[in-house]
Amino acid sequence: MNPTFRQLTVFLAVAEHGSITAAAQACHITQPTVSMQMRELSDAIGLPLYEQIGKRLYLTAAGKALVETARAMTEEWERFEQGIAAMKGHTKGKLRVTVASTAKYFVPRILGSFCGRYPEVDIALEILNRDQIVQRLSVNADDLYIMSMPPEEIDLVKQAFVANPLVVVAPATHRLARKRKLALSELEGESFILREPGSGTRLAGDAHFAGLGFKPKIRLELGSNEAIKQAVAVGLGLTVLSRHALNPTTDGGTLVVLRVAEFPVHSNWWVVYPRGKRLSPIANVFLEHLAAMAKKLAVT
Repeated sequence: MNPTFRQLTVFLAVAEHGSITAAAQACHITQPTVSMQMRELSDAIGLPLYEQIGKRLYLTAAGKALVETARAMTEEWERFEQGIAAMKGHTKGKLRVTVASTAKYFVPRILGSFCGRYPEVDIALEILNRDQIVQRLSVNADDLYIMSMPPEEIDLVKQAFVANPLVVVAPATHRLARKRKLALSELEGESFILREPGSGTRLAGDAHFAGLGFKPKIRLELGSNEAIKQAVAVGLGLTVLSRHALNPTTDGGTLVVLRVAEFPVHSNWWVVYPRGKRLSPIANVFLEHLAAMAKKLAVT
């Protein structure tokens, strides 16, 4: 077998995107070129690497095994390139970061300052819900992950990053909006609009409510913090959100944080990666940058 390094990188794009067309766009080559590269790679391996059902590609057992090997090879080469760049006094290369959707409220500040300091680093950023992050974690698809509820079923290295307080949010016109202190029991009968099951915010909120013996009356489940804030603002119910998701400039006139005695829920954002993973030089530099940024991102 004599596959080329280029064929392996194109194959990884096909595996990630599940489409020849999408892989061609990601690799900036033509669709026929991708198809030809995949035929040659399959011939070199001696087994089909994927099968097409409708418009979607599905990896075969050989394809899944090749993904692991190809990813390990490309990561090792990237570490080598970054190490050589460091010897030359440069910090350049690629950094892959996947973050939970709520982290989009502060991640741009982190990346902006990082890219300003290291302009030769290319960053591939994915913003996903928790279930999608866990899926990428399970196949070691990225360098680092930022999430609020790391999975227990995967052996991870976890570093606490910044506090992620969860608060009860109501429309500014709500009857309880001006009360100085509320017991959770005063929210009995109130409708709640919550994140979808499986999201980090929902998992933490459900666990907190269960521990207090409180069962919220759920009116809606939405997969977007912005959609939830809009629904709350027009009076459809209360919600539990990360304080990071609230913007005093845009939300201050329509939303208010209720002073519930049992809140905020104290949780953290975590930076995680699979145990045993060898971080690239750039990933280590980014971890140092995150530590330096932590105090600037703190909310109460």
